[in-house]
Parts: sequence; structure tokens; C-alpha cells
Amino acid sequence: MPELPEVEVVRRGLESHLLGRRFAAVEVRHPRAVRGFDPATFSFLLDATRIRDIARRGKYLWMVLESEGDVPDRALFVHLGMSGQMLVNRENAPVAKHERIRATFVDGTVLSFVDQRTFGRWAVMDLVPDPHGTASADTASAGLPKVLKIPAAVAHIAMDPLEPGFDLEAAVARIKSKNSEIKRVLLDQTVIAGIGNIYADEALFAAGVRPRRRASSLSRPTIRRIVEQARAVMVRALAEGGTSFDSLYVNVNGNSGYFARSLQVYGRAGQLCRVCGTPIKRIQFAGRSSHYCPVCQK
Repeated sequence: MPELPEVEVVRRGLESHLLGRRFAAVEVRHPRAVRGFDPATFSFLLDATRIRDIARRGKYLWMVLESEGDVPDRALFVHLGMSGQMLVNRENAPVAKHERIRATFVDGTVLSFVDQRTFGRWAVMDLVPDPHGTASADTASAGLPKVLKIPAAVAHIAMDPLEPGFDLEAAVARIKSKNSEIKRVLLDQTVIAGIGNIYADEALFAAGVRPRRRASSLSRPTIRRIVEQARAVMVRALAEGGTSFDSLYVNVNGNSGYFARSLQVYGRAGQLCRVCGTPIKRIQFAGRSSHYCPVCQK
């Protein structure tokens, strides 16, 4: 499933192509892509609306919508699921395989939502005040989206380490309070957003901590190091376009990211650690695989 860097790559691509554009028509080609909505009603809700902003928190993406003369209070919420792709084309582009939604804009730009496994979805929902607040000036200087309000579906999750208003010490305290394995805690989006299986494994390797250590048993400096490494590894992944293992992970132009070449432990079970030469181990818990080096991670 796409994690924070992959979703941010998509957000930036959408921003460069779609910001300020107005919807002309939306064709729902598979009802599961807008589950909870009647397809005709969903298309009507987007009719003639303009994309005022494109924002993200953690793995969640949304477009702030503005109709003629109204105050923006709704968003097009996008969950990419396991295989969702947002591909930008021109109106004469052929229909892609597994295309679930096709949105055409007034200028002829086409946005295709392609989702082979149909776990992703689009939804129009209300914007609510951000319970964490937003430092908009820092956001603009960092080149990240300005977020003053967020979709209701995102209000329950924590801020992510790439947000300018992210409170490192508050995140350390939340993690320290949990008596579960550190890997499981890092995946809890209500504790810290945006970290998934890939970047949790990579952050724990960089911090020298095994995934099954209890969060409550770790010192605050160790937890701080883990969170700082999580941010660092995601920034590096973002610079390389994210992590692509197959054709399901692409940006809005259909190009893959290259961070998979830089992974230290994730997906490398049995291969030699790039640091010490010890074979990487894989363990199963919390319903997923975790990878670590038994020497570098004490």
C-alpha cells in the first residue's frame, strides 16, 4: 500500500497539473470507486467545481473544492487503497485498463483513477477544523500544502513527521505511553501518521532498534531517534519518487519511483546487510512481515 512519500509524490504531481482547474464531467466507471454514493449523485457533486487546493496528511490525500461564489467547505477525498493510481492525460487519451473514474476538466485535461484491486475510493465530504492546528507560514516555505481544514475522515489521525506543525516531543510522549511493540505503534496512524510497513522497518534499522521491542521500554532519546530517522528516510524516498516494487506504484505521469534500490532491510530477507554483512531476518507479527538486521539492531 502506498505510504507517505508515495502519496506526497502523487499530491505534488496533481498540484502541478490540476490546481485551479474546473471539473467539466465525471464518469464513474465502477460503483465501488465511489461506494457510499450513487454514481450519478457523485458526478453532480463535482460538476463545475474548481480545485482550490491539494493537500495531504499521512497517507490521505484530498482536493479542496470551490463552486462559483461559495466558501470552500468540501473536499474530494482520495484513498488510493492498495493499487490506486491518479493518472493525468488529455481528453483523447485511451481508457486505461482498470480505470474506475474518469474526470474531464474544462481545459480538456483528464484525470483517470485506475485501481486494479478496487480497494481505493473517491468521496466528497465536509471539511472540518483541523484539531491539530496548522502553521500555514511554515507550510508555504517548506513547499508543502497549506492545511487549515481537513476532511472529516482524517480528523482522527495524528500529524505526520513531514508537516511543519509536527510536534516531535508530543509524538515521543505518545509512543512512550504505549505498551505494544514499537513496530506496531509506528503503524498506528492515531499515534503518528504516514509511516507504513516499509518505512517503519527502514527507520528502526537506521535507529538500531528491533521491531518487537516494547515502546514503553525504550528511552525517550531512542524514540526520538526513531521518529527522526523515519522522517529522514521518508524525505530520501520522496526525493527518489517513492518506492515502486511493481507497476501499481506510479506518479501522475505513470513513472515509477526508485527508492526500492536504497532499502536497507525491507524486502531483503536472507540477503546480506549492507552495513555488517549479516543475513537480514524476517519475522511475522501484527499480520505482516518485519525485516531487521540481528547485528545492527540490538
